[in-house]
Amino acid sequence: MQKDSILKFIYRFFDLIVLTYLVFDFGYSVHDLYKTPKFIGLVVITVALLVFNVYKFHYYTTSGRKKVALFNTFIIGLLLFVSIITAIVNIDLHYLDVLKLIRPILEAGLIIYFIIRLMILVRYIYEIYYNPAIVFVGSFFVIILLGAFLLMLPKATNGSITFTDALFTATSAVCVTGLSVLNVSSTFTVLGQTILLCLIQIGGLGILTFTSFFSFFFRGSSSFREGLNVKDFTSHDNLKDVLKVALNIVVFTLSVEIIGAIFIYSSISANTEITNKLFFSIFHSISAFCNAGFSTLSNGMSESHLFYDYYFHWIIMGLIVFGGLGYSIIFNFYSYLKNYILELFQKKIIHKKNRIVTLNTKIVLYTTVILLLGGFLCLYLLERNNTLLEHETVFGKITTSAFHAVTPRTAGFNTIDYTEMRVPSLLFIIFLMWVGASPASTGGGIKTSTFALATLNIFAIATGKSRIQLFGRRISSESTSRAFAILCISLIVIGFAILGLLIFEPEGTDLLTVVFECFSAYSTVGLSLNFTPTITEPSKYILIATMFIGRIGMLNLMIGMLRQINHQFYEYPKENILIN
Repeated sequence: MQKDSILKFIYRFFDLIVLTYLVFDFGYSVHDLYKTPKFIGLVVITVALLVFNVYKFHYYTTSGRKKVALFNTFIIGLLLFVSIITAIVNIDLHYLDVLKLIRPILEAGLIIYFIIRLMILVRYIYEIYYNPAIVFVGSFFVIILLGAFLLMLPKATNGSITFTDALFTATSAVCVTGLSVLNVSSTFTVLGQTILLCLIQIGGLGILTFTSFFSFFFRGSSSFREGLNVKDFTSHDNLKDVLKVALNIVVFTLSVEIIGAIFIYSSISANTEITNKLFFSIFHSISAFCNAGFSTLSNGMSESHLFYDYYFHWIIMGLIVFGGLGYSIIFNFYSYLKNYILELFQKKIIHKKNRIVTLNTKIVLYTTVILLLGGFLCLYLLERNNTLLEHETVFGKITTSAFHAVTPRTAGFNTIDYTEMRVPSLLFIIFLMWVGASPASTGGGIKTSTFALATLNIFAIATGKSRIQLFGRRISSESTSRAFAILCISLIVIGFAILGLLIFEPEGTDLLTVVFECFSAYSTVGLSLNFTPTITEPSKYILIATMFIGRIGMLNLMIGMLRQINHQFYEYPKENILIN
């Protein structure tokens, strides 16, 4: 027992050393005189970690701990071996040049080690804490604070930024919003943009999904409490398979982002305006799939060399739609296609015996198609003689209209200046932003299923029906009640945000501009009428709170804080209330 305590102490000591080294190594510049001692320190830390993990592998008896130790040993040992080979091959070079080649290899080992330790820490926290909703909210809050401090590192920015601006940017990234009070291209260095990219990825998937992925990878199983924590975020009801779902989500996300980056790279390969094409492709693929809306370009997609690149626009649209549909919808549709193909080859009727396509999938897909087509037609008709005039071809007008029907559904990219749009177009975009993407997706908003249930309930009441019936199924009253609660909470939060901005902003501020910005913040969209960069300090914190609440869901937070296990075996007498 005493030996375990000593090992835990050494573990935490190494964590602190690794974290401190990474922060100073990436965040601060040092004089040439200190580069050699810093490299020696890197080698000492790496070798010590290797020896310590080899000892842990032999000491621990549980399968999970041995796997973690073995994985750490393999990664660190492999990178040390690669470093030695690199030094031998380049022995003729000056030793400082050799250090430049070896240092990134060893740094990669420390980063991987620290990420694994961070996931283990998070898993430990939500294993001992009983409230999944609070852990879910807390994980976002901690990542935002950590991201804000990382963005303030000297090497992350070209100059310096305030804590408020760093917090706003980190919140926007983790909440996959895209609103920014700073110009990402000119303010942040490649390191700062990489930190931003990591925050977007973590925010899009959720820290609990990453944690569950590592848990399943090393242990192959999960505890009941782990299942409860991840179940709500992945929208999966079967506790038995919830960790496998988290694994599938991570693999699917990374696969789509890699494919998207390849397509983006092929579309801009001939473009000489973009310097680092590989980083540009990876950044925009992740930003688009996670519906974040951040860009490394000063003017985003409206840059002159991308304005008419319609192939690039369709790639971004595809990534946005995939990310905004939700993992459960994608996986459910995949199951349907798989069984359909099996039918063709085996000549067996499978999908008629089992309901493969769920009611939730049908509602989300139908609502998504209606919103996309409706958005495209409205914007095409309203803007064809206005902002679409710059596109001479019919295909260009169609592409631009489709692009701006897709991006308001929480992505936030734009190729035209929204301040030049007509008021009816802006009002319709506000509506699209409010509805947003689908449940368990990387997008925000009240969600397509919420809007669909609210609309169907209106027709059910108008036709005198006591319940919603659709596709041969009856929708539960709990789902309908939850939909209306989410709808009401969204309007209340947005209303308070509008009121707050009107109080703290100078008199004469355009009301439509404030409304547009607040809907964009709550629905984690990121579209702007060029108002956010000019707002005052208090208004920044109002939008920070609005983005945070919009991402985590106020109802989820209230349920986590207020719900109690209370089985009532009685009912009070029913009484109708006069409404309308």
